[in-house]
Amino acid sequence: MDLRTLVERYRALAGEFGRPVHLSEFGLPKAELERIFAAYDEDYHISRYLRLTRAPDAENRPRAGGEPLYTINGFPYSHVALHPAIISIL
Repeated sequence: MDLRTLVERYRALAGEFGRPVHLSEFGLPKAELERIFAAYDEDYHISRYLRLTRAPDAENRPRAGGEPLYTINGFPYSHVALHPAIISIL
């Protein structure tokens, strides 16, 4: 998934920048989602606009059939939020 598509999908899910979206909401297979976000997380020019977080287990609510956690570059995450300045690199 290219960055523009990721940002568009995030905005559709979140409604506005800065709001955390569960990674399962992107509707991608676990391995594919982990690969995509790992690549963006490793890219300095992109990663500074990504905020990957892990919700506490009691608050972690993936979409039906979705994974509760995703391993991205060795760390478990459940949510992502994008900073609005990501638009500047599209």
